[in-house]
Amino acid sequence: MTLDLLPAGVDAEAVLRRLEAARDQRKRENQLKHYRPYAKQLEFHAKGASHRERLFMAGNQLGKTLAGGSEAAMHLTGEYPEWWPGRRFDHPATGWAGGVTAEATRDGCQRILLGRIGHLGTGTIPKRAIHGSPLSRQGVADAAAIVRVQHISGGISTLIFKSYDQGREKWQSDTIDFLWPDEEPPEDIYTEGLTRTNAGDEGRGGIVFVTFTPLLGMSNVVKRFLLEKNDDRAVTTMTIDDAEHYTPEQRKSIISSYPEHEREARTKGIPMLGSGRIFPIAEDRISFKLFPFPKHWKRIAGMDIGWDHPTAGVWGRYDADKDVVYIEDAYRVRQATIIVHAASFKAKGAKIPMAWPHDGLQHDKSSGRQIAQLYREQGVAMLPEHAKYMDDRGFGVEAGVADMLNRMETGRLKVAEHLADWWEEFRLYHREDGKIVKEGDDLMSATRILIMSLRFARADETKGDRYSGYGGSKPSSAWAA
Repeated sequence: MTLDLLPAGVDAEAVLRRLEAARDQRKRENQLKHYRPYAKQLEFHAKGASHRERLFMAGNQLGKTLAGGSEAAMHLTGEYPEWWPGRRFDHPATGWAGGVTAEATRDGCQRILLGRIGHLGTGTIPKRAIHGSPLSRQGVADAAAIVRVQHISGGISTLIFKSYDQGREKWQSDTIDFLWPDEEPPEDIYTEGLTRTNAGDEGRGGIVFVTFTPLLGMSNVVKRFLLEKNDDRAVTTMTIDDAEHYTPEQRKSIISSYPEHEREARTKGIPMLGSGRIFPIAEDRISFKLFPFPKHWKRIAGMDIGWDHPTAGVWGRYDADKDVVYIEDAYRVRQATIIVHAASFKAKGAKIPMAWPHDGLQHDKSSGRQIAQLYREQGVAMLPEHAKYMDDRGFGVEAGVADMLNRMETGRLKVAEHLADWWEEFRLYHREDGKIVKEGDDLMSATRILIMSLRFARADETKGDRYSGYGGSKPSSAWAA
């Protein structure tokens, strides 16, 4: 019925208001239908198709809990949209969702899944799919313990709410299809929950997806994902710049509202390392966009040697007049031969002087020959001696790290903003008990080696190759000794 056909005396505006209210109510009670993920949320979901464990590490109020709650709702209902790229359950699923305390679970994942208190069915689980009334958790006002959900296959899914303060014993003795910890769990809780998924999804193995802001720093759970990588694990990081619901002005205001030592964790999802962080420098102070480098600027590269941990290389431009180093390219590959690494190094400029660490003097186990010499024989322009300062600092790691930090603080070390691997290591480079943690530091080490060897940087004499300043992979013959 159109409004102009209403019987005489009927208030058309009142009818319209009621229709609009009914439409809005239907939308509130079917939030899942209207979920449209941002690019980073979609990336997080997509990794579920190939990874058993996923971490969505994001700043506050950027959409990480919404992403986790929307995915959980899809698994419980079996209602996957056409664009869905992740894991699917074609049968009723059993899942756990948990937070730090019962109250935090109620105000976090329960609110996202079921709606705010007094408004059941306005969360990501459609109201029509909630089977009966949720069972209440004893002793915690308005907290749910179990909710049953209609699955499109005809069966009933089950979601159980838990909290970390219940202790590991309460996370035992069940088999589940998925686990969603919202906020960072203790390691024993995480591993116990993960174990519950071993036989999930009808014996194929269930999944775990974790969503949190990394305010606990380099915890064991964070290390598991960032430093102990394997094919079963994936990490997605979302920053405030990825959240489309904020204007540039709002982003600026939000960032400035946080204490400086919390800003990167709360706005970029970078683990808060506090006093343990080796380079406590805001990224925008040292990052730069690639630009055409002046021809007279010198060039030099630095490398770190590895096998179980990656072999790494960085390539820099040196403005000797201002004593500023620009890191423009990076390479990090594990468990490859010297021949493979050398080919990649030469492709970035066969005659760029390559600085190398003291362990390049060691002998290769298979050939018995010195590692630096093997690179030399492959055509890499290895410097005559390993990297070191010409004064009493020698080749000490602490001296090199102090030099890097001083350059960062004084604007004399810049790094191209697109070098994702370099920035990943920069964010996580930290100390424990006063000692530098030698994990995930390969590009940091290569940069330190480069800085130690700046006196060997040489001017670029080539024309028209990639080292005119824009990046790429065209071979170069820039350095003639």
